[in-house]
Amino acid sequence: MAVTESTMLPLGTLAPDFSLPDAVTGGTVALADFNDAKVLVVAFLCNHCPYVKHIRSALADLARSYEGKGVRFVAISSNDVESHPDDSPDKMAAEAREAGYIFPYLYDESQRIAKAYNAACTPDFFVFDADRALVYRGQFDDTRPGSSAPATGADLRAAIDAALAGAGPIEPQKPSMGCNIKWKSRSAPDYFTV
Repeated sequence: MAVTESTMLPLGTLAPDFSLPDAVTGGTVALADFNDAKVLVVAFLCNHCPYVKHIRSALADLARSYEGKGVRFVAISSNDVESHPDDSPDKMAAEAREAGYIFPYLYDESQRIAKAYNAACTPDFFVFDADRALVYRGQFDDTRPGSSAPATGADLRAAIDAALAGAGPIEPQKPSMGCNIKWKSRSAPDYFTV
């Protein structure tokens, strides 16, 4: 496992467009499907990463706590499933059910969307305001696997609440940390080498 920090995409960046298959429903989900959201949280996850496993229940709880408040969540897995078959779409569907995710869990087979977001690790979180401008990119909270502190999502929650209030980006923003995205050979972006 290579521990990697997020690349911290510049604040104010507009959410890159996407249209990807949902591993849970089999349908296609696009950025435009979230036009009604006051705040959109995009999370790059995968099934096998211990950093994701450590927060998955708290992430599911956090998403449920914002139901009906204009906040939408979407998760994307971009890992190469040839090298990491535990991250395949059928296993993503099972993971979403087991973890209690109430949001779409999309499969980025080409890895183009991860590159567009400059996603580098799992988990990697991006919060966009109503205009789809980036107001947060960083960690879920300070807890890590093996930590005695429970996962709470404090940092992500603070960013969501600030975006809902129209307060703009909060400071400081700490990079997320986790497993590197498993890039297909010869397709890793310039900011990351396999």
